[in-house]
Amino acid sequence: MVFNSFSFLLFFPVVLILYRLLPHKTRWAMLLIASYYFYVSWQPELIYLILFTTLVSYLSAIGIEKAKKDGVKKLCLIAALTASLSVLFFFKYFNFLSQNVTALLRAISIPVSDLTLNLILPVGISFYTFQTLSYVIDVYRGTMKAEKHFGYYALYVSYFPQLVAGPIERPENLLPQLRADKPFTAYDTVQGLKMMALGFFKKIAVADQLSRFVNIVYNNAYSSDRSLVNGFTVLLATALFAVQIYCDFSGYTDIAIGCARVMGIKLMQNFNDPYSATSIKDFWRRWHISLTSWFTDYIYIPLGGSRCSRAKHYANIFFVFLISGIWHGAAWTFIIWGIMHGIYQIIGHMSLKPREKLWSRLGASPDSKIHNCFKKVFTFMLVLIAWVAFRANSLSDMTILYKQLFFGWGGINLIQTLNAVGLQLLPALTAVVSIAVLRLLDTEIALKTAKSSDATVAEKASAYVLLCWTIAAAWLILLASNQASSFIYFQF
Repeated sequence: MVFNSFSFLLFFPVVLILYRLLPHKTRWAMLLIASYYFYVSWQPELIYLILFTTLVSYLSAIGIEKAKKDGVKKLCLIAALTASLSVLFFFKYFNFLSQNVTALLRAISIPVSDLTLNLILPVGISFYTFQTLSYVIDVYRGTMKAEKHFGYYALYVSYFPQLVAGPIERPENLLPQLRADKPFTAYDTVQGLKMMALGFFKKIAVADQLSRFVNIVYNNAYSSDRSLVNGFTVLLATALFAVQIYCDFSGYTDIAIGCARVMGIKLMQNFNDPYSATSIKDFWRRWHISLTSWFTDYIYIPLGGSRCSRAKHYANIFFVFLISGIWHGAAWTFIIWGIMHGIYQIIGHMSLKPREKLWSRLGASPDSKIHNCFKKVFTFMLVLIAWVAFRANSLSDMTILYKQLFFGWGGINLIQTLNAVGLQLLPALTAVVSIAVLRLLDTEIALKTAKSSDATVAEKASAYVLLCWTIAAAWLILLASNQASSFIYFQF
């Protein structure tokens, strides 16, 4: 089941009504059943995977807490890591590794047969695997107690708003909230509805509409039509993709946060105006925050972080972003994307002092508007260049697209180019207006800090009007297209 579907429009109100009518001691059971139903409606044959991962991590954490010897604790931790990561590797990376090993052996004249399996990638497996790993590791570190109630723990792993695409919740944040008997407030309801409305607008009115223009270029990299694939169209499609993927992924997050908030549960923020970042390091403080913090706490810091030699520090950064690329998908394009961001950060560290000296000689204040504007534009351009690798359908496509981006600017007819990608006047104006409205909504709804703990009559009215208008507009678009598109991060 996806958020932008008619089935979810029926599912969520029923769950919310039951959640509010049932006594607190039975809500967890209803939510757990609803969460499993939400998952099996998408991939019923793979429910056993999330059950297996949940059970193994639950028993391992209890074993760690009860064990008196460090060796036994470590054994329980290794068992949980091995079981969870093995399932993730098998379903997500087995065919990728098999194909590359086969290609390598054939390159050195060793005849081997193809070994690929007809596997279905379980939706959300990367997200719930990382969520269970953080729980077991935290119990091993002694920073939290093992959850004895299997029902609450299973709900923590499978809680439907953030099950398939995050945010990747930490146990110390979500588990206590699932247990707490928190009273419902009008303020939580209003804020939740606003976030849901914003998320639906981002996904249906912006991301899905921009995807049509992006796909025309990225799915036709081999086209001989110079008006279709050239430096300008690749740059334009990549800029639109930057908006598309932000609206698609943050839209899902907004809906997830909104669903939970209506039930009085606060999920962590996952985006914070990422394209206003002044450096790549700053970008990753703002983009997919839950994943960045996960890698920081469970990989980067245990490796030594920045408290080591400079060479080791740079190696740690590179390794984390290599893993980030691999996490995003079993393809060389994702790995290259991750490596690019790692190299960006390393160069950023290495060039920090020379850049500061240069700006000082130019007489520019570090906090000046001109300086910040330059850093934002430069950072955005670096992010765009990396997005080409992320969006490309294959390595060969990526090579062609980069070649066109940097060298395909000769003899471009602007009118023919815009027509080739479908950006006539009306679609172009629609895209511009949608992005402008998005910016306004994103600022006013998602980033605005409330001054009171309860909603005023005006706030309630504005929330309900906005919700009804947005959902009506969004579902009119859905009806016109006659299908609900999945979210991009479902594949990860």
